[in-house]
Amino acid sequence: MGSFSRRDLLAAALGAGLLAACGSNTGRGGGSSGTSLAQWYHQYGEPGTERAVQRYAAAFTKARVTVQWRPGNYDQQTAAALLTDSGPDVFEVNGPTLDQIQGGQVLDLTELVDPVKDDFNPAVLGPKTYRGRVYGIPQVIDMQMLYYRKSLLEDAGVEPPATLDALVDAARALTGSTTKGLFLGNDGGAGVLGGTPLYAAGLQLVSEDGKVGFDDPAAARTLGKLHRLHADGSLLLGAPSDWSDPSAFLQGLTAMQWSGLWALPQVHKELGDDFGVLPFPRDGSQGRPSVPVGAYGAAVSARSRHKELAKEYVKWLWVERTDYQEDFALSYGFHIPARISLARKATALKDGPAADAVRFTTDHGYAQPLLWTPASQTAYQDALSRIINNGASPERELRAVVRKVSAELDRVKKTS
Repeated sequence: MGSFSRRDLLAAALGAGLLAACGSNTGRGGGSSGTSLAQWYHQYGEPGTERAVQRYAAAFTKARVTVQWRPGNYDQQTAAALLTDSGPDVFEVNGPTLDQIQGGQVLDLTELVDPVKDDFNPAVLGPKTYRGRVYGIPQVIDMQMLYYRKSLLEDAGVEPPATLDALVDAARALTGSTTKGLFLGNDGGAGVLGGTPLYAAGLQLVSEDGKVGFDDPAAARTLGKLHRLHADGSLLLGAPSDWSDPSAFLQGLTAMQWSGLWALPQVHKELGDDFGVLPFPRDGSQGRPSVPVGAYGAAVSARSRHKELAKEYVKWLWVERTDYQEDFALSYGFHIPARISLARKATALKDGPAADAVRFTTDHGYAQPLLWTPASQTAYQDALSRIINNGASPERELRAVVRKVSAELDRVKKTS
């Protein structure tokens, strides 16, 4: 998502890094009401998206909706605006964050979602839910997966890897003088993988009862295997573009690349059927395939002067207007609708690797949990980088991370 503009959203295992500074194009609704609502979006890269959201806003008849397209550091900008009376009524958010929910900065939207709650993919609705109450309505799903070049694997006699051990072996076998076996990003994968390997080991970032979810020997075992990829010289490093861009894969610099669903149309256009996709492979007897997912959501500011009307607009757009929801997901970029029923019927997602991606998301998708704070993310990601790139002891690094994350979880529980 992202972390991902939307790509960056997923990078921190669905962290984020977007937000906004200046500039705004406006789309004004033609409603008969004299009431105005301000709606913010981060700046999407896909052509046509801005015009589309202006069209949606113009179709709402109960208020005049002004759409602002916010380039730059969007998350920081919205966080600041929520503390003032000059921010948006309705806004797109990678969250809301736990601090925003606990601070009463966003409205409870549970009643809007309840009639169709079971139709939202639980992997992305879960992180927008706190103590059973929903504070953001997922818009679309972005996900990451492993792309592999069928012909290169066949020439090397390598099967698509179903386990982490098989991935390590395949990457080594596929590495040659001009092609590396695997590309996980120019930092070796610490930035983009996040908690994905832990989930592949059958663990979690945060357990269901709010405790550290990876205080287990399996975590060190799995993360240690990621260093083998680096030590074997199997990883592509220093590529012209990073993991979110499929250029390294398309140019033959790597036989396998971790990237996002958004890359699939370009990969298919250039490679035809000479590629396949996989989830991150399982590790160990308790492991399972793992796919990180993320979703921007629509939220309503608690400082809105028109709270009920803002909630009505959000319900109209992101609950009732399924035609707009499908259009937003698939007409301008390539994303999975957040509604399960829409994902199932979408023609573009019915066949081939696109259908595989939907299945991976449904069967193996996980999202960064709401209790996973930026401080926890930083401690974990720094440790993961040292493990992958420097061969640091996974056991020692994880002991320190477990202490930090445990303290963070205690802190956020005290403020709740």
